[in-house]
Amino acid sequence: MDFSALNPVSLMVSLMIAATPILLAAIGELVVEKSGVLNLGVEGMMIIGAIAGFAISVETGNPWVGMLAAMVAGAVLALIFGFMTQYLMSNQVATGLALTLFGLGMAALLGQSYGGMKPPRTPRLDIPVLSDLPVVGPILFSHDVMIYMSIALVAGVWYFLNRTRGGLVLRAVGENHDAAHSLGYNVVMIRLAAIAFGGACAGLGGAYLSLVRVPQWTEGMTAGAGWIALAIVVFASWKPWRLILGAYLFGGVTILQLNLQAMGIGISAAYLSMTPYLITIIVMVIISADRRRASMNAPASLGRNFHASH
Repeated sequence: MDFSALNPVSLMVSLMIAATPILLAAIGELVVEKSGVLNLGVEGMMIIGAIAGFAISVETGNPWVGMLAAMVAGAVLALIFGFMTQYLMSNQVATGLALTLFGLGMAALLGQSYGGMKPPRTPRLDIPVLSDLPVVGPILFSHDVMIYMSIALVAGVWYFLNRTRGGLVLRAVGENHDAAHSLGYNVVMIRLAAIAFGGACAGLGGAYLSLVRVPQWTEGMTAGAGWIALAIVVFASWKPWRLILGAYLFGGVTILQLNLQAMGIGISAAYLSMTPYLITIIVMVIISADRRRASMNAPASLGRNFHASH
């Protein structure tokens, strides 16, 4: 087996592309969890975003319209979850799981006529001179706009949570919703806004999968990316900047196993394919081993339903 066939620059570029949908979904889920809501429906919202973005892009010929449609589709699905958990007081874990199952089934139904089609090409942001630099150019200056937007989104979420009054209120709701309610804040509306934002980010991550990373529509194409995004939020201890490390780590594992398969390594493809999910489980076990450390940054009201007392 010739490891010299592995091009480090190409691997890095592929890693960033593979990590971006996970990073987009994870940053949305982080905001949701910071508000005290646990939404396990990330996978369902991603797959709905993938088919919505793909279908609208094919029909309009414009990938940006498709990505906008994916965000709307993800947000609508998330708001269904929000209505059920915030108004009907359904169990957040059970509702999130149901959302994933519903999303996977609905996407399979909607995508039946789009198999084998190619979406319009998403333009790359080639910066003159900088894009032509050896090594650095392809890695930093020759990507599609969404890769840069995902990093900018992480920076924006960090700034919002730590430097704005709105972010302070959101974190207060996540830490103690009863206290926030007693101060006059509308806990339900704040959480619904966070849920809609998380759904839009997950939908956008799904659209990135079907429009840029693959690009095509395949039933079940998220293949657990939503669950990895959920794990990364815990891995990052609910801190935005750490999400980039987590997403790129799992993106790197995914790309490495694909390249090892292509090189014909003497290990079953099934074992290599399960590598990213195995790494996810190992990371979660390591983090969970120290419960105090794992819960140190977890919002105190995470997963608890809020019922306003009159």
